[in-house]
Amino acid sequence: GQAADSAEAFEGIDTNLIFATLGVVIVILLFTYRSPVLWLLPILCAVSANFIATGLVYLLAKYAGLTVNGQSQAILSILVIGAGTDYALLLVARYREELRRHEDRHEAMAFALHRAAPAILASAATVAIGMLCLSFAELNSTAGLGPVLAIGVAVTVLVMVTLLPALLVICGRWVFWPKRPAFGSAEPTAAGLWARVGRAISPRPRRVWVVTTGLLLLACLGLFRLDTSGLSTEESYTKEFDSIKGQKLLTEHGLSDNSNTVQVTTATDEAADVESALSGIDGLGAPGEVRELSGGRSWFEATINADVSSSAAADIVEASREAAHAVDGADALVGGGSAFYLDTKIASERDSKVIMPLVLGVVLLILIGLLRALVAPLILIATVVLSFGAALGISALLFEYVFGFAGSDPGFPLFAFVFLVALGIDYNIFLMTRVREETMAYGTRKGSLIGLASTGGVITSAGIVLAATFLVLGSLPLVFLAELGVAVALGVMLDTMIVRSVLVTALNLDLGGKIWWPSKLDAEDRRLDAAEAEQPLETVH
Repeated sequence: GQAADSAEAFEGIDTNLIFATLGVVIVILLFTYRSPVLWLLPILCAVSANFIATGLVYLLAKYAGLTVNGQSQAILSILVIGAGTDYALLLVARYREELRRHEDRHEAMAFALHRAAPAILASAATVAIGMLCLSFAELNSTAGLGPVLAIGVAVTVLVMVTLLPALLVICGRWVFWPKRPAFGSAEPTAAGLWARVGRAISPRPRRVWVVTTGLLLLACLGLFRLDTSGLSTEESYTKEFDSIKGQKLLTEHGLSDNSNTVQVTTATDEAADVESALSGIDGLGAPGEVRELSGGRSWFEATINADVSSSAAADIVEASREAAHAVDGADALVGGGSAFYLDTKIASERDSKVIMPLVLGVVLLILIGLLRALVAPLILIATVVLSFGAALGISALLFEYVFGFAGSDPGFPLFAFVFLVALGIDYNIFLMTRVREETMAYGTRKGSLIGLASTGGVITSAGIVLAATFLVLGSLPLVFLAELGVAVALGVMLDTMIVRSVLVTALNLDLGGKIWWPSKLDAEDRRLDAAEAEQPLETVH
């Protein structure tokens, strides 16, 4: 009954999810661009990327044995549309900036691609390689998700640096109507919101980053309320299906399903001893008839008086295994439905311990190669990890006290980590590549203010787009996807509004040229005086 209800709830969900995601992105793009025309181009490219990526995944699933499930398909569409729109926002913003400096739109696009493409490609490589790290997971569903999402990101970035620039140049300046970027006009970001934020941070950057770090560490305390022991069948859905209501009613009247068992195989000679060892376990029924198998082995089962996927059932399985393994010479193995859920949890915990450090290492190497420094990448990695902890801490409190969820899936922290680190580092890449570019002309501190002013608006818009697209996952009636959507959305907003704009900028202003060590990019490490910090932020031509 629960399977039938679940199938009905997810019927047509792929199409609905894509339309909901596109609807949210279109609204945000209309608000961001304030143009009734321009939003069409990023959406057209994102939809094209989604079709191509889905087709490639289908071919690999059919002919190369790639594991694909409904979860992979849902997250693929969300990631392609969200990340694709992010890359489009960055490219369009840089193109619009260059149109004010170059009369020929072809020349403007050439400069825009030359300046923006490295950041976009580095961002995409970070996400794709981060996702491929999932291939080292023991769980096949998790391992299969890595290549699926890496393919999606690779296709998306290719579309956004080929098709989108071509469409923008073909359309010309009119596509920005009603606010066309005229040649020689002033760049509005030089005196915008993020320029003012930078000027507010510059007098006391150390105080700003210390206070910000303290607040984020405080938010991390919510991690102590995160319960990843797993969810029962009834707790796994955000809505109460008729089958779940029926199951609860049966349980209340002592008529609960007794088909959940531990299934034990043992050496035939020691079968009686294994039965005796299991007989005293609380919550486990009396062992059933022992049946002889081939090769001197026997099999029997015993009823578990708990929901198949509950923590209570997992405890009973662990106690059964401990008791059965203690019988010398029995070589006993304990399986069954609850054992499957327990083993899945154990594999998820192992995957987290292996994949999380692997992702951090890969991202760190990419940042070192991109920024040609060591200190700045280490700082960026630390800020993203801090942002991840704060996002998960706040999310844990929301899950328990606002949404009333009973807990989280064991694989939730790993998925949240991979998405937040891989996607969260994107915005730091967008910012720091621009800071590095401006540092060569103005020094680190002035370059940091220029970088924040010029990228602040587009990164904020990109973060809102990505957060909104992941929140669409909350429309699915699965607690796991709802929690993942909320955590990623919250983490992305923390990255864009606080970590990247305030924390990283304050660290740059405080440390100055030291962030590029061992490079001598800013050997002078000149400090800004108050008057210089207040000057209009003109960017490199």
